[in-house]
This record gives sequence, C-alpha cells and structure tokens, in this order.
Amino acid sequence: MFSIRQESLFSLEEILEMSPKKSYPLLFDPLDITPLLRAVSKKALFGAPTRLNYSSMIYSLFIRVIVRIPTIKDLRRRLKNSLEFRLDCGFTLADSVPSEASYSRMIQKNPCLICFRENPK
Repeated sequence: MFSIRQESLFSLEEILEMSPKKSYPLLFDPLDITPLLRAVSKKALFGAPTRLNYSSMIYSLFIRVIVRIPTIKDLRRRLKNSLEFRLDCGFTLADSVPSEASYSRMIQKNPCLICFRENPK
C-alpha cells in the first residue's frame, strides 16, 4: 500500500499563534463532520431538542480541547459570556447555548465523541 505525504501550509504552532478567526477555519475546513452529524441527528419526537446547532456543538468540543477549557460547564460559561468565542465556534446569534445535558446526550450517541467526556470510564 502506498502513502502520499501531503505537506501542510502551516505548522500546528503557527496555526495556534494565529487569531481564532483565522486558525479555526484552517483546522475545521478539511474536517468532515458529516458522519458525526448523522449519528446525532434527531430521529424521534421525544428526547433532545430539535433546535440545537449540532455542528457548532461538535466544533465547540474540538475548540474546548484546543483552548484547554477543562469542563463542559466552563465551555458553556465561555459561550454565554463571550460573543466572539460563540461566533468562532459557529453558533449564530439566534442559537441558544446548549445545556450540559444536550452535550452529554450528543457525546453518548456518538462513539467518536467519547474522548470529549469529562470523566472517561
């Protein structure tokens, strides 16, 4: 099997030194979250609210790790208090900040997101 090594335009250090408005698109544009969205999409009338912005929730979990936010509670606090951070995560002004329970349900539905749990078992 052959492998082709693709050279990167920026090193990880250069991306982290850029402002979030420039660095987050560089990190997330090549990332295909469609399989993750399919796993968490709403299929029934009961359960999680249907008005959640799941793609922004997934991006905010990635950003939580990059920025070293320790808990989902702290992530929610940052989303509530910083409009700029909220927009950087992909939420719109009309989106409400998801609850801890919404994040928990999304992580439980998708095995690929298990690494984002606060207390991995």
